[in-house]
Amino acid sequence: MLTVNGLVKRFGGFTAVNNVSFRVEQGEILGLIGPNGSGKSTIFNMLSGTLVPTAGAIEFDGAEIAGVAPHRIINRGIGRTFQIPRPFHRLSIFENVVLAGYYGQGSHSRAKAEEAAEKALHMVGLPVDRHAMVDGLGAAGLKKLELAKALATGPKLLLADESLGGLDEKEMDAAADMLRKIRDELGITIIWVEHIMGVLMRVVDRVMVLDHGEKISEGLPSAVVSDPRVIEVYLGTDADSSQAAAGEARRRAGD
Repeated sequence: MLTVNGLVKRFGGFTAVNNVSFRVEQGEILGLIGPNGSGKSTIFNMLSGTLVPTAGAIEFDGAEIAGVAPHRIINRGIGRTFQIPRPFHRLSIFENVVLAGYYGQGSHSRAKAEEAAEKALHMVGLPVDRHAMVDGLGAAGLKKLELAKALATGPKLLLADESLGGLDEKEMDAAADMLRKIRDELGITIIWVEHIMGVLMRVVDRVMVLDHGEKISEGLPSAVVSDPRVIEVYLGTDADSSQAAAGEARRRAGD
C-alpha cells in the first residue's frame, strides 16, 4: 500500500530524517518508535503532506504523493491523528467529526459527512449526541475524538500519532485494542507512532525504530526488542533498567 524510498528532510543545516526507506502492506499495523527527536513526527508530517520532503519518494496506492497538499492526501485515503488534540471548542463533538468528514475521499454532502461521523463515533465508543460539547471530554475522550475525526475521512491508511499520551494503564490498553479493532473490522492499515513501547508491542505486526533521523532496526516485535542497539538507544544505557524494560516489552508482545 505504501512505499517510502530514500526519504530525507532537512531544516537548514539540520537533517531531521536521513535516507529512510520502508514499506507498509495492506492490512498491516506498523509500529514506529524512537526517542524524542528521532524523526517520527517529521515522517508523519511528510506522509500527510504537512511537510515537503527534501529528497526521496512516497508512493501510496501506486501514485506519488510527496509534496501533494494535505487535503488532497486526505482525499486519496490517508487520515491522521495528532498527539495533542486541538478540537474546535465552539463546535459540538458531533460537529467536529462531521467537519472532518467533508475532507474524506471524494466530495461529501452534508448527509454523507453526518453518516460518516455517526459511524466513526460508534466505532470509538463516543455517544452520537449532536449537542454534547468537547469541554466535557477527558484525556481518553479527546483521544477517541481524534480517532473519530480521522475515521470520518474514510481512510485506507491511518497515521496514529501517540494515541496513548496522557492515559492511565487501563485507558492505554483500551486505546490499543481500539486500534486493532479498527484494523480488523474496518480493514484500515495503520502506522502507529508511540512512546509506550510495552503496549504497542502486543498490537503491531512489525516495528521500525528510528534514532537521529535514521532507521536502526526493523522487524517483528520480538526481534526488535532484543536488538542491542534498540535497547541502548531507545530504552536507555542503564543495563538493569534497559533489560527490565525490554523484558516487559517482550512479555506484552507475547500476550
